Amino acid sequence: MPKDDVKLLGVWASPFVMRVQISLNIKSVNYEFLEETIGSKSELLLQSNPVHKKFPVLIHGDKPICESLVIVQYIDEAWTSGPSILPSDPYNRAIQRFWAAYLDDKWYPAMRRFRGAHEEKRQELLDQMVEVLALLEEAFGKYSKGKAFFGGDRIEFLDIAFGSFLGWLRVIEKVGGVKLLDEAKTPGLVKWAERFCADVAVKSVMPETEKLIKFSEVLMAKMKGARPSPKN
Repeated sequence: MPKDDVKLLGVWASPFVMRVQISLNIKSVNYEFLEETIGSKSELLLQSNPVHKKFPVLIHGDKPICESLVIVQYIDEAWTSGPSILPSDPYNRAIQRFWAAYLDDKWYPAMRRFRGAHEEKRQELLDQMVEVLALLEEAFGKYSKGKAFFGGDRIEFLDIAFGSFLGWLRVIEKVGGVKLLDEAKTPGLVKWAERFCADVAVKSVMPETEKLIKFSEVLMAKMKGARPSPKN
């Protein structure tokens, strides 16, 4: 399929954009990546996602699809020739969707607020992330059945949903001086993360930690600059 038929609107540092990139790579889909500018929204983005006005947006032909997990499922159904992303078994499919939704509800909010939080709040957010990881470690042991990934021998839906956060997880570990994934508490997830990041579908889109830290610093500076000054 020509690149012009598939476009992806987003920012390289977004874990939600990465979900779409990994899925397209798994399916060997050629696409054009249209980088959005932080702080402004392109006319194409606003036209393509008039409800939420945010990325990622996948444009297939002239049809826009929004929301990362919805897009991943669309990719799996639209390109059937590549490896399946969602399990064929209905129960396993439901389980992976459940945990993916849980990550977006519980993990992402804590991760997003961590950098700008004061020390007491940071510890509360870290405790929340540790709790999520403990549950995921248990889930990995239960559902992987000793294999490489959550669904078995290859990357599937839940691997993509969680693996897209690994870059920012490393940022939190570095700037916070903490270890979230460690051999003592989450040995299964440690090995899983290594395998996930080494996969050919992931390697080209997983951002470097230092680059993400610089991006975060610029983003926080922009956010502070956009806030109105307190009145005397």
